[in-house]
Amino acid sequence: MQKITEQPSPYRNLEQMPVEDILRNINAEDKKVAFAVEQAIPLIAALVEAIIARMKEGGRLFYIGAGTSGRLGILDASECPPTYGVPEDWVIGIIAGGETAIRRPVEAAEDSPTQAWLDLQTYYVNTQDVVLGIAASGTTPYVEGGLRACRENGILTASLTCNPDSPVAAQADYAIEVVVGPEFVTGSTRMKSGTAQKMVLNMISTGVMIGMGRVLDNRMVDMQLSNQKLVDRGAKMLVNMLGLPYQEARQQLLELGSVRAVLDGYGAEK
Repeated sequence: MQKITEQPSPYRNLEQMPVEDILRNINAEDKKVAFAVEQAIPLIAALVEAIIARMKEGGRLFYIGAGTSGRLGILDASECPPTYGVPEDWVIGIIAGGETAIRRPVEAAEDSPTQAWLDLQTYYVNTQDVVLGIAASGTTPYVEGGLRACRENGILTASLTCNPDSPVAAQADYAIEVVVGPEFVTGSTRMKSGTAQKMVLNMISTGVMIGMGRVLDNRMVDMQLSNQKLVDRGAKMLVNMLGLPYQEARQQLLELGSVRAVLDGYGAEK
């Protein structure tokens, strides 16, 4: 297959380029990413609707990936509980090489076509779940093999790649392809490809959480009150929504544990 992500950068002699020119050229490339993501929105929307339907029946969303792709999946999954107050097992990120690979590369972990399925089995993955494989190249054996095993076992699959018509996409029921073109530094897919993946994952998890009722109006009413900034944010939400004095709103928030709990106590859904 033709790997657009590996094609030579259109920029040459980067080591001779003034710093400001480097940054402006990176920025020029980054501007292309949102337009590439836009082309995939209809398919992303269909996937989000499929995930919501399964989650409402007790299913979960899994991300599997290697390297940057795996780390982006873990990042997105790990932000769902504090942002939306959901259990940690609603969205689960798995990276080739395990937890060690989050911070540093694990030799050849992505080359195993069987390990992803073994990793998924530790969570008792089943036909209620959705497994999304993330791979900029679209050729990562860990991801391709994992999706293939999922399909063989009747599990809904999706993929997020930055090359067209890839082996990973061939194993997906929902094959999201965001083709952003060659990277500024040839083959450095942590750049535009990584940005595209982050944007799409934001869309997916946010759309799913809204669909699961974890947002009221435009507010994160179930967020975990894990620091003073979030306590202050929650108190101000209550001031705005209920007209309470700030200190009273803050006290009730700390007593009841979430903005939603306070609102429920007032019978308010504004």
